[in-house]
Amino acid sequence: MSATSVLISGLGACIPDKIVTNDEIAELVDTSDEWIRSRSGIAERRVAGEGETASSLGACAARKALADAGVSRDEVDLIIVGTMSPDMPFPSTACLIQAELGLKPIAAFDVVAACSGFLYILEVGLQMMRSGNYRHALIIGAEKMSSILDWQDRSTCVLFGDGAGAALLTRSDLPDCGVGKVIIRADGSKMDLLNMPAGGSQLPASVDTVNTRQHFLKMNGKEIFKHAVREMGDITLEVIEKNGLKPEDIKCFIPHQANIRIIESISKRLGVSMDRFYVNIDRYGNTSAASVPIAMWEARQRGRFGPGDTILLTAFGAGLTWGGAVIRWPK
Repeated sequence: MSATSVLISGLGACIPDKIVTNDEIAELVDTSDEWIRSRSGIAERRVAGEGETASSLGACAARKALADAGVSRDEVDLIIVGTMSPDMPFPSTACLIQAELGLKPIAAFDVVAACSGFLYILEVGLQMMRSGNYRHALIIGAEKMSSILDWQDRSTCVLFGDGAGAALLTRSDLPDCGVGKVIIRADGSKMDLLNMPAGGSQLPASVDTVNTRQHFLKMNGKEIFKHAVREMGDITLEVIEKNGLKPEDIKCFIPHQANIRIIESISKRLGVSMDRFYVNIDRYGNTSAASVPIAMWEARQRGRFGPGDTILLTAFGAGLTWGGAVIRWPK
């Protein structure tokens, strides 16, 4: 950690009130509670209500992060949002959140890295903060996944949920704490494994794309599982080494909540007990870019880490993209 650190000074999350259980999903598609639980670890997920959007969920989480940090909205000078379910193609969800929060004109933009989104915006925010041009940056993972799911496809609609998580990055002179080295990677040659085919310049919206359900998320589940296990495991080991640490130095592992079997595989590979991994996929499902910040917020709320502790974040998503980060909480 450098003498001039970038801390996470505040955390916040926004979880929709509406709970959708596996039994309710089973009324829509050919599946069952046992089938979903055994393959993913998911028991229920949250679904946004009428009028709730990625930007409204993100703004809600941002307000909580600011309150947690004791920082006023007037002190924020950067917003970066990770989302794959924006309110609209443009303007950015970050701009919509800026407007909803009533912030002054500042830098605001989105990053699209799917479920790895929070790791990507953490690295982008970290490097921008180190430029010396910014003091407080809101980084927000916000998703309304229910809006891009095919509710006739049992292989995908059972997996995802809605929500948002936010962190406030703050420059500080406190030594030996803050965000350490972050690693982010991508392999675009495997973009066909997880994508939404239509709606862009390659396949613009048309009657045909709507009728053939091309505006929904499509996934090769078996291949995604295989790559997620390998890449999340590899980058977890790499980011630990790059930060000069060992697995036993990590108080709490906070992985992207995609599938309990992926998390268990990483635990086994590291030789680290599952007790040190924070898991909430059973209650929220896969909330994509919101997954990691929601889990980090909840883990801290539940006392899984605190002052002076070191935590590790890791994620994997469409692109393919993946990343890892180590953070030492200030004492």
